[in-house]
Amino acid sequence: MKDDDELCLCFHVTKRKVMQFIRVNQPGVPSQLSECFGAGTGCGWCRPFLKRLMEQTDDDSMSLPDSEAYASSRREYRKKKS
Repeated sequence: MKDDDELCLCFHVTKRKVMQFIRVNQPGVPSQLSECFGAGTGCGWCRPFLKRLMEQTDDDSMSLPDSEAYASSRREYRKKKS
C-alpha cells in the first residue's frame, strides 16, 4: 500500500493522513484514530490495520497489502457481515 492509497475505505482516509495524525497527535489508544476524519468508524475493516500503524515505530516497517488486494479483501469482509 502506498502512502496516498485509502486505508479507511468508508471515509476515504489515506495511509498518509493516518500516519501524519499519529505523528502530530500521538494518540494513546487506537480508538482515538477515529478523530482522523472518522477512520475506523464505518464498517470496521481497517481497525486492525490502524492499530498496527499506531503501534509501530517506523512507518516503513509495516507492510500492508497493495490497494487492490486490500479493497478486494474488504469486499469479502463486508459480504460476510451482511
